[in-house]
Amino acid sequence: THELQVSCSVGIAVYPEDGLDLDELMRRADAAMYEAKSSGRDKARMFEVEIDVAVRERQTLERNLRQAVERGELRLHYQPRLEAKTLRMVGVEALLRWHSAELGPVSPARFIPLAEETGLIRPIGLWVMQEACAQWARWRDAGWTDIVMSINLSAAQLSDPELVAQLRGCIERFGCDPAYLELEITESHLMGDTLAAERQLAALKGLGLALSVDDFGTGYSSLAYLKRFTIDKLKIDQSFVRDMLTDPTDLAIIRAIIALGHILGLGVVAEGVELPEHVEQLRLLGCDELQGYHFARPMAEEALAHWLQAHRGGPERRRLGLVAAGLVPGNL
Repeated sequence: THELQVSCSVGIAVYPEDGLDLDELMRRADAAMYEAKSSGRDKARMFEVEIDVAVRERQTLERNLRQAVERGELRLHYQPRLEAKTLRMVGVEALLRWHSAELGPVSPARFIPLAEETGLIRPIGLWVMQEACAQWARWRDAGWTDIVMSINLSAAQLSDPELVAQLRGCIERFGCDPAYLELEITESHLMGDTLAAERQLAALKGLGLALSVDDFGTGYSSLAYLKRFTIDKLKIDQSFVRDMLTDPTDLAIIRAIIALGHILGLGVVAEGVELPEHVEQLRLLGCDELQGYHFARPMAEEALAHWLQAHRGGPERRRLGLVAAGLVPGNL
């Protein structure tokens, strides 16, 4: 015998307030039922006008997102990562942006969860990999041969059996050096199916790529997976960096993550660096790389070209060039 646990989510629409015919009542009851599911399951929700509005907005968003790649509406912006000791730029993180012809600019916080829920993240993720590799090749051809390109992977991509072949194809097509490509994966993505994740990461490492755990400290934070998976870097979540100057607990967590990473032979990157005091404190703690608005916001390719140009010279020339471009504060 098998014991099954059954949950029940109920959506309710009432005649005639919520509809005058069966089709309309069923549609609105269905919308209320999905609202009950999304708010935790095992619940009942009455239909409300706000639910209908939210459903229609979601449908419009999904319809436009399905056409975003074909319409050429997606773009990559790039946020620099700097070596903490020298403030020399060592790489960039590729971040997806969408400007819809119908909806205008759409926040990644809105469309990326929808892409993951609908499965659109796979074709969009492939576009991101292709565009990031193409951009790296353009920089290489322009003489910038030492930029590490960091690409975010979703859980759906990590579990995709075609992922390794797709990345290999991108590397071969654009002539990328895999030593300058890095994949960022969140902790929660690693812990779904650990055996499958372990095999997938090993195959990715076989391509010569580096692997980084993003938002470290906010998920499972299991020390076991740091041993099990072939990880190269930890990225400290920006929530810890933001309050590190006023919250001793956050500062202690950052200190522990840096120490742990170095003991395991991993590089450590701090995200969300917004103040000169953040820079100074993270340097003292021995953090390897820094990333955040204090240095630069995510930029389009054209804006980043000026940023790259400013890094041609030595540390002082780079600093002056960045100040002149308005990309970093003059007191850095």
